[in-house]
Amino acid sequence: QVQLVESGGGLVQAGGSLRLSCAASGIIFSRNTMGWYRQAPGKQRELVATITSGSSTSYADSVKGRFTISRDNAKKMVYLQMNSLKLEDTAVYYCNDEYDNWGQGTQVTVSS
Repeated sequence: QVQLVESGGGLVQAGGSLRLSCAASGIIFSRNTMGWYRQAPGKQRELVATITSGSSTSYADSVKGRFTISRDNAKKMVYLQMNSLKLEDTAVYYCNDEYDNWGQGTQVTVSS
């Protein structure tokens, strides 16, 4: 079955960086558009970034210029490099594929 497993979350100071990873199995990864979403406390889940099978990327306005999504098809991995983190980036971050499969999430907490 499809499994998406996120890792790399943690506690970081504002202005710092984190790199999230998502390991995929059970899908033809190279053909899938993959995405990162996040959900902050009391808020709806929102799209952060997507990357197509051809590695075209798109970003939410709130993270443009700070976050970078990438993929390694050979390893079936998708990454989210997060730089210049802000307090408002605090959320649980989820990996997602185009068939609406989800990982369990990884917590990112940005402190002042």
